[in-house]
Amino acid sequence: MEPDDEAGGGTVAVPRNALKTWDKVREFALGLPGAAEEFPWGETVAKVNKKVFVFLGVSDGSYPMGVTVKLKDAEAHAHALTSPGAEPAGYGLGKAGWVRVPLAEKGSPATDLLCDWIEESYRAIAPKGLIAELDAR
Repeated sequence: MEPDDEAGGGTVAVPRNALKTWDKVREFALGLPGAAEEFPWGETVAKVNKKVFVFLGVSDGSYPMGVTVKLKDAEAHAHALTSPGAEPAGYGLGKAGWVRVPLAEKGSPATDLLCDWIEESYRAIAPKGLIAELDAR
């Protein structure tokens, strides 16, 4: 998808760097064992064993780009929350360790760090057999 060139009609221009990061983290997430892409509620998610392990939101400019991951490790969770604009996920998910991290904010986390968080989220959701497959890579 290409970023919108004009801010209008309820959409905002999608910064190219955010879109590039989004593409890379999406590709990483879908490369994990057993991962599948679905589009509930009009947004992109990656699931394993029919459970969401990363919410990727939308890339069409209708909502600020970001990723939402489940971080059980207290240090990783606290680190994610220090990212510019990061916040506990809505709908009560924040209480279960889910964090939404914007991609277009100045000082947003590097792609490699986002991928680390996606992998941690995957490990929190995936069955042991798929985690063993990942570890064997």
